[in-house]
Amino acid sequence: MFRPLALALALAATTACSLPAQARDIVALGVVDRDNGQTLPDYPYRGQRWIAGTPGHRYAVRLTNTTGERVLVVLSVDGVNAVSGQTAAPSQAGYVLGPWESTEIAGWRKSLDDIAQFVFTDLPDSYAARTGRPANVGVVGIAVFREYQPPRPQYSPSLSVQEQARDSMAKAAAPAPPAASGNGQMRAAAAEAMPQRIGTGHGQREWAPVGQTTFQRMSTRPEQVSQLRYDDAHALVAMGILPRPYRGYAGNTPRAFPQGFVPDPR
Repeated sequence: MFRPLALALALAATTACSLPAQARDIVALGVVDRDNGQTLPDYPYRGQRWIAGTPGHRYAVRLTNTTGERVLVVLSVDGVNAVSGQTAAPSQAGYVLGPWESTEIAGWRKSLDDIAQFVFTDLPDSYAARTGRPANVGVVGIAVFREYQPPRPQYSPSLSVQEQARDSMAKAAAPAPPAASGNGQMRAAAAEAMPQRIGTGHGQREWAPVGQTTFQRMSTRPEQVSQLRYDDAHALVAMGILPRPYRGYAGNTPRAFPQGFVPDPR
């Protein structure tokens, strides 16, 4: 039975605490070429992940919730919120995924019933450029929030005076945690300086209904921020992200069977 994806407006968070980094992504991010059905492979380069888009092809952003709880995903395409059309910020509206749910967002949200398709296009024809915001063309990103859960009451037996004293002494004698190593910092995430070739256009309308729901964020800060950079294959080859294809020289490349039959010698 078809169940439309839920859409949540930006709601106030319960706390502004900073949450610890996760060992794995809460939401897996990928891109699917809708014209050939292939999931576009991503290539690591200088601390970022890149995909090669084909101009004229429609695409969808695949989001997969890897947890057993609801999460809110704010989707940014070319620096623009894919739901509201605002210059993207984590505090804005987004999509709510149920536990273990996977979905594909195939366009700019036009209403609760339809979208304008995402399509790889020349940069001047991208939606961001046409609305005067070309600075962040070439990136798809998500900000992920967990849902606030009311705290459960905690019950523990009271300690005697002697036990409290022993506990305080043990804490005082415990060694201090080691200082964080700088080796875990992210590498520089700058690509070679060259003009962006393609962006995401505002394609044809398509029926894609969603519902609405409420969602209370656990924090004002997202637990996960992920992004995929993209450009066409020629640009990725020029930057060294993709290998340069081999091109033989016509007339100079030996061929095992240049003709079908044995000719007479001259």
